[in-house]
Amino acid sequence: MKKTLSASAILLALGLTACSEAPVTPSTASASKAVAQTQQAQDALTQAQLQQLGDSLVVTYRVVTNVPDDKCLKDKADGRCFVAQIDFVPGMDLASQNWEIYLSQMRPVQSVESGELTITHVKGDLHRITPTAAFKGFIKGEKKQLTFRGEPWQLAETDAMPNYYLAANGLEPVIIASTQVGKDAETGLETRPYVEGFTNFKTQYQRTETDKLAPADAAQLFKDNQIVSEDAALAVDTIIPTPQKVKIHSTDTPVSLAGGIKLEYQQDNPEQKSQVAAAVARLARLGVAESASGMTVKFASHKGGEGSYRLDIQPTEIVIAANDAAGFSYGLSSLASLVDVNSLKVNAMTIEDSPRYPFRGMHIDVARNFHSKQLLLDLLDQMAAYKLNKLHLHMADDEGWRLEIDGLPELTDIGSKRCHDLDENTCLLPQLGSGPFGDTSVNGYYTKQDYIDIVKYAEARQIQVIPSMDMPGHSRAAIKAMDARFRRLQAEDVELQNTGKVQVVPVQEAANQASTAVKALDAGARQLQAEGQTTAAEQYLLSDANDKTVYSSVQYYDDNTLNVCMESTYQFVDKVIDEIAKLHQAAGQPLTRYHIGADETAGAWKQSPQCLAFVANNDKGVKSIDDLGAYFIERISTMLAAKGIEAAGWSDGMSHVRPENMPAKVQSNIWDVIAHKGYERANQQANLGWKTVLSNPEVLYFDFPYEADPKEHGYYWASRATNSHKVFSFMPDNLAANAEQWTDIQNQPFEADDRIKLDEAGNKVSGPREKGKPFTGLQGQVWSESIRSDDTIEYMVFPRLLMLAERAWHQAAWEVPYQYQGAVYNQSSGAFTLAMRNAQAKDWQQLANTLGHKEFIKLDKAGIDYRVPTVGAEIRDGKLFANIAYPGLKLEYRSLNGQWQAYQAGQAVTAPIEVRAIAADGIRKGRSLIVN
Repeated sequence: MKKTLSASAILLALGLTACSEAPVTPSTASASKAVAQTQQAQDALTQAQLQQLGDSLVVTYRVVTNVPDDKCLKDKADGRCFVAQIDFVPGMDLASQNWEIYLSQMRPVQSVESGELTITHVKGDLHRITPTAAFKGFIKGEKKQLTFRGEPWQLAETDAMPNYYLAANGLEPVIIASTQVGKDAETGLETRPYVEGFTNFKTQYQRTETDKLAPADAAQLFKDNQIVSEDAALAVDTIIPTPQKVKIHSTDTPVSLAGGIKLEYQQDNPEQKSQVAAAVARLARLGVAESASGMTVKFASHKGGEGSYRLDIQPTEIVIAANDAAGFSYGLSSLASLVDVNSLKVNAMTIEDSPRYPFRGMHIDVARNFHSKQLLLDLLDQMAAYKLNKLHLHMADDEGWRLEIDGLPELTDIGSKRCHDLDENTCLLPQLGSGPFGDTSVNGYYTKQDYIDIVKYAEARQIQVIPSMDMPGHSRAAIKAMDARFRRLQAEDVELQNTGKVQVVPVQEAANQASTAVKALDAGARQLQAEGQTTAAEQYLLSDANDKTVYSSVQYYDDNTLNVCMESTYQFVDKVIDEIAKLHQAAGQPLTRYHIGADETAGAWKQSPQCLAFVANNDKGVKSIDDLGAYFIERISTMLAAKGIEAAGWSDGMSHVRPENMPAKVQSNIWDVIAHKGYERANQQANLGWKTVLSNPEVLYFDFPYEADPKEHGYYWASRATNSHKVFSFMPDNLAANAEQWTDIQNQPFEADDRIKLDEAGNKVSGPREKGKPFTGLQGQVWSESIRSDDTIEYMVFPRLLMLAERAWHQAAWEVPYQYQGAVYNQSSGAFTLAMRNAQAKDWQQLANTLGHKEFIKLDKAGIDYRVPTVGAEIRDGKLFANIAYPGLKLEYRSLNGQWQAYQAGQAVTAPIEVRAIAADGIRKGRSLIVN
């Protein structure tokens, strides 16, 4: 029989309705306390005062230097730190000290050097600024400056998170207006007016003393862009991604599609029309609509693998032959890629094509900052247009849970919102500059119907949706939501047992009784756990209340890891997976792959009584606390396999498992940095027979900056310059060979030794990839910690997504073949020959012109806010010369604050001037650079 605690004890533990007795008058002995209370009352703020302060307080954030000095803590961040300052200039006088300022500071604070203000860490990136005893009050127009040291460096202006806010006891929090983001009317880019621009490369942007990375100013870009020149003819017969075989029949009499197309479907395939409807709709958006009198497009059978097709364009008809819905859709996508939107003509040709990799994916993080359903639908459209077939949807992390799960309302009622509730009874703590209320770029989730719609939309475009709720680390949103569920069900249990009656007692007596009852409740819960019994409230509990482990995750949480020794954790995971599987079934795309995350689990469980007991007595082969992470992954993977679902995870967590305990089919995303021997783990996991999907950060993380410029959005822990050309240049089948063409994060050459390596005992620890163990594919990633808006997501993803598609679909002839016997690669090893380099440059010349002359306008027509590149320029003998990464886009220049004018090579100018590019449709503008 289930045991329960006494109703009265639980009632008291959960809180009482209390009334006060007679007013208490301070005694002479407590007179000093009364004086302090009187002073505090006099200092108390009104809501109007707090609002006025928030509206008028001007905040300026600056990075003073990233050069470490002897005040940096020697035991932290390799002795490195940076100095930053926050200025506060009030628009009013205010003597009160009864306020706090909350802000997101993504780099840990080491020390504070200001007398009147101090800063303390709350949780994650949330920090609190408070006045010290030396604070003399705000005086209108008089600056207060907070100087602090953080670790290890802060190299981008976008690191300074927005939405500082004021809080005071009993009042609604108020956003400090000057810290809100803006939007540039011409570029559409997010602006942060409270951040002081970087002006000194050496002290503000140089990473270390050995950093050789040159800033991407106009002069540097002018040099870089000289690898391409404008040639519109190169774009005429090109397709992105490049087909395997193209035979052009004639260029003299192009085939016109201006009159539309007339589709003739296979009679034995009644679903074909709906299967290719999305590809047909894209053609219509480009100006090639369906018409009874249009060019005939026939569908025919084709012997080929998954996604392969044959496109035959003749003057009288077009025939697309394929073996599946993907192949027919890809044939139409290639036709759309050939189309020039101005002429609507294509040349007669025959294309034979099939994909390089079966997995061609894009990952998007909607957990850190929420992103709209419409963004996902737009992304799916473009993925289909460029023949990508996997959407990895990351919907739960520390900062948010974004999918409605039937029966677990707290996951979205609480886990999808961030607000100023420090007890987290109604929402999660503010993080990542969310402010006290959150907004649609921070708070939100997909309803069950939303998710069904997304999966249906993907299925109609031959794209598999791979859901991901990160576990066991990165799980704070789920943990806090299930804590709230526990409290709710305990309260409902109390209400049932007490038939709705509420005991009313004096305030002090209520406090004493509540304290006693809390102890009784804890004792009772421990007794139930000891006897192996659980309550309904504990069914999905994810944390051990008695766990005293002290740890810190990469994102500075000390409470973000599921307790993997509690059966309720596995009941929760089982429930979530079953509910997601139901949604997939309703959408017509069965759930066959689920990504568990499994990354960055930070030192949890070491002092959890439940885990200590489990390790001491189990039959699962778990011999120490350090084995628990692997045990969780193995158990969840086996659970998934039993449901017919393939488990996927990130390579670091997957590397800890015992392969013999894993299912036969499993996927690992390789997110190891190539310059830091990431090729070794990729080889190891491919050699296990696992599906290995390359997700290497320095080339496939699209939340990294495009160029080495502190004004560019993005994180930069593995790369500060990942432009589309770098993605294009990737040689994925031979990861180590990229050492011949790339440098590391500091623009220093590196060596990649891909030979067999043995430990001291002579055992193999790493080595080359085995024959017959190919990589499964590529996946681009966009993580959203610093990416708040849908527009910014598109800026970060496009046009890099097109080059991801290029490498995932097409194997270039210039790629260095893999050496199964092992090899060493560096910038003088010579495997990447001059002939290969020249062939690569020729291919890039064609693709760069294709983007600028033909493909960007198609993104414009789809409403995609791709990144308009910054412009290279120099002034020689008083004349302006400019160039761009994608020839075909128009350029403009102006004197500072003057009128923009169309660029002409050799135009006489007087420095300094600004230069910028314009989107293909002539509407959006790119960010300008100054030329001296």
